[in-house]
Amino acid sequence: MITSCPALFLSAPASGQGKTTVTAILARWLTNQGKKVRIFKTGPDYLDPQILQQACGYPVEQLDLWMCGEQYCRQRIQRAAQDADLILIEGAMGMFDGDPSSADLAALFGIPVALIMNVSAMAQTAAAIATGLANFRTDIQVVGLIANYCASQRHRELIEQALPDTLPLLLTLPRNEEITFPERHLGLVQASEIKTELETKLEQGAKIFDGLSASDFLDSLPDVHFSSEPDEQPPQSLNGVTIAIARDEAFSFIYQANTELLQSMGADIRYFSPIHDHDLPAADALWLPGGYPELHAEQLSQNTAMREAINHFKASQKPILAECGGFLYCLEQLTLLDGQTFLMSGLLAGNGYMKPRGGCQGMQSAPLTEGEIRGHSHHRSAAENTPDPIAFGKRAKHPAPGEAIFRDGKLTASYLHLFFPSNPQAIACLFRP
Repeated sequence: MITSCPALFLSAPASGQGKTTVTAILARWLTNQGKKVRIFKTGPDYLDPQILQQACGYPVEQLDLWMCGEQYCRQRIQRAAQDADLILIEGAMGMFDGDPSSADLAALFGIPVALIMNVSAMAQTAAAIATGLANFRTDIQVVGLIANYCASQRHRELIEQALPDTLPLLLTLPRNEEITFPERHLGLVQASEIKTELETKLEQGAKIFDGLSASDFLDSLPDVHFSSEPDEQPPQSLNGVTIAIARDEAFSFIYQANTELLQSMGADIRYFSPIHDHDLPAADALWLPGGYPELHAEQLSQNTAMREAINHFKASQKPILAECGGFLYCLEQLTLLDGQTFLMSGLLAGNGYMKPRGGCQGMQSAPLTEGEIRGHSHHRSAAENTPDPIAFGKRAKHPAPGEAIFRDGKLTASYLHLFFPSNPQAIACLFRP
């Protein structure tokens, strides 16, 4: 099946250039004009998609050629193209960083690229960098530069005059703290925590676009032809299985693709809050995803009824999957950067502690007995005094062992965030009682 739709890939020379801000306010501006904008985020990002989803009003999915696979990416983009007026894809890190990179994704699908660059403290040099990026590979079409943090009309002129005719200056955006999204140690603050503030920032940002000539280049974007094979329906391997999923302020790193897969295999999903609820819903399996338990450690510790309920669930020999923040919650205690220590659920021996810098990072797969499942790792904590792991994550591009993977009875726990569609059958085995 082939579907055509205009599309634009928003990339940059590095992180911190304003990709998410520009993508979000552009999407809101178009949405306010009645356009149906579908957005994808490159890489295994949980936080940016929350912002982008509020901006456009539609779920924002992750695309990664290693973690998700080419066919999955094709299916998701082609499906979105069926009813979208425009597809936006936000890149990750710098345009050529990673293997596969944002550039690889843009090249594979033939999507034109707009470069977003923080041009503060430079002028003609911004043009030089953009020109270098645009000509680094011949299989990518860079359609122009979006100059972020542009100080003045003269600043714009200096950049524009230095750019070649083949690389136009598409837009300039001023420095504006009123539309800057707040950040914390793993990235942007979650959209659910700043919903009203975020809405104000998106609308203020959209007003900036009202004064720009954005429609000129957006209207000129050609249709991109997306094709994919029909979706294969996974076997109904989880028919009759109810899975309880932790979801609240502390546990929110949940791929929509993961829950969609569980439901497509017949599972019934029930959400609960380890912070606010005092008991688990009736369920056959439990999933404790990642998030920010360190920000809510005191509340999690004080909810003794929930900690007891989860221990009772484990004692009943029902499957439990715990990922990253969920893994920390499984340990006996968690120590914060200020030295405060709080009791956690104690499902697994060991203590967690926060670190000022990151730990084991990047793309990894989990070699479980049920099958190998791809995913990634990103955290600023560590664990000690844990049992011996049953395995270590396999890094995508490096021979060193990755994250430790623990198993205690029916509990499987690690720092890895798993991408369930990478091996549906293994996921079914992991959750099936």
